[in-house]
Amino acid sequence: MPAKNPRINVVLDPPLYKNVQFLAEKDGVSLSTKVRDLLKDAMEIQEDIYLADIAEEREKSLGVNEILTHEDTWS
Repeated sequence: MPAKNPRINVVLDPPLYKNVQFLAEKDGVSLSTKVRDLLKDAMEIQEDIYLADIAEEREKSLGVNEILTHEDTWS
């Protein structure tokens, strides 16, 4: 019977493996679950960086007349 979720094989160097193993044991989860959670966190960080870059580019092209005050925004 095939696995429900897709799988990825990853080769880790020993120090990284030990660190992941330590974190998994500390949290009481499997290595697979810990790596999945760490990857999710990393993906969120990458998304935040990407969106911050977009916001920065838009801010550069924003004219002074287009800026809304806090009161204008929330009223």
